[in-house]
Amino acid sequence: MSWALRVHAGGGTESFLEDVDVDWSTSETWKNWAQYSPYTPLAVYSLPPDGCVVSQVNIIQRHGARFPTSGAATRIRAALEKLSNATDITDNRLQFLSGYQYDLGQDDLVPFGALQSRELGSVDVSRYSHLFSHDEVPFVRASGSTRVIQTALNWTVGFNSQSPPPLSVILAEDGAASNNTLDDNMCTNAGSSDEQTSAWLSVYAPNITARLNAAAPGANLDDEDTFALMTLCPFESVAKEEKSPWCDVFDGVDDWAGFEYSGDLDKYYGTGYGAYLGRVQGVGYVNELLARLTGTAVNDSTQTNSTLDSSEETFPLDRAMYADFSHDNQIIAIYSAMGLFRQPEVEPLGLDDPNVNRTWRADRLVPFSARMVVEKVACADGEFVRVLVNDDVQPLSFCSDGDDVTMCELQAFVDSQAYARAGGEGDWEKCFE
Repeated sequence: MSWALRVHAGGGTESFLEDVDVDWSTSETWKNWAQYSPYTPLAVYSLPPDGCVVSQVNIIQRHGARFPTSGAATRIRAALEKLSNATDITDNRLQFLSGYQYDLGQDDLVPFGALQSRELGSVDVSRYSHLFSHDEVPFVRASGSTRVIQTALNWTVGFNSQSPPPLSVILAEDGAASNNTLDDNMCTNAGSSDEQTSAWLSVYAPNITARLNAAAPGANLDDEDTFALMTLCPFESVAKEEKSPWCDVFDGVDDWAGFEYSGDLDKYYGTGYGAYLGRVQGVGYVNELLARLTGTAVNDSTQTNSTLDSSEETFPLDRAMYADFSHDNQIIAIYSAMGLFRQPEVEPLGLDDPNVNRTWRADRLVPFSARMVVEKVACADGEFVRVLVNDDVQPLSFCSDGDDVTMCELQAFVDSQAYARAGGEGDWEKCFE
């Protein structure tokens, strides 16, 4: 049994399934894995309007599919240890535990994540081939964790396997002293989403936990154990490229809808619009983006590294493509700083009754290998900006009166980013008060 979602240069998706039972091949459970979902384009890539051509590309991409973090792995092992104390197994869906062994690594990229990054590099060189001559190469940066660096390097191989573009800058992840626009580690007073995700866990998980304890008498699992066990479905599936037996332990729509919403809340209240100091952590990257779009020096007093950003070697302003590699929490902060995915009619996200009409869904915003692409587009009547998230062209209502505007005049786009250009309007200073 094997499973993978692979991305092709044509912009669509295709499932490669071998010897897979019908239920899994038609299942969309993976879409309920929130930030642990595999990358898949949300739309077929569409060209700019007739008479217009993309003249510059700015990519920021999350690292590919990975093993659990060390903290998550600790919680998984603790839950499995409790299950080992069960005196009986009364649910056939748990019978696999008799020969089960937890054998996942920690933190690092899995082969499936590396593959998706290589394929996305291939997508980009094909899609934007008109931007590159023999001497022109993308400028590539990565945040300093191993999985992000590995993702960047795999993307460069996909872009050109014979002569990969260099990974020119690696930004250290050293907390408040790091000056890293590709990681959310500098704002020391930033809170977390623990309060909100815990509140939601107490709503959706108790029935699942009770069912597990009835199926495994003596395990005495709690709701946090249930969540940890549910994460084994996505983590094992992407690591082994086959459906994990844990996916069938949990019941269809209700169980996974609860899990999905936990991820939505985590991102919204972590570094998104619901966080007191969330969006300010995306300001530095937005100001770097504006510098690239306009070919002018970076003007920022937040996370940017002024030494690197003032050098033509480490922050050039004359490239046709820039590719940055980052983390999900940082990309969420960038979306929020820019004004993407605002939906006042459903905000703030509730803690007891998910709004089915919400557009804030982690599996669509920041799955593994998620990417935002900001295109500068040259037309006969001027230069414009277009933003795509996972190939879906985004409405840019923040720089126009209409909700259906998908290209914004360059200067209007710059003007629309007043929050970033003002250094977070005082929020950055609150990070250190």
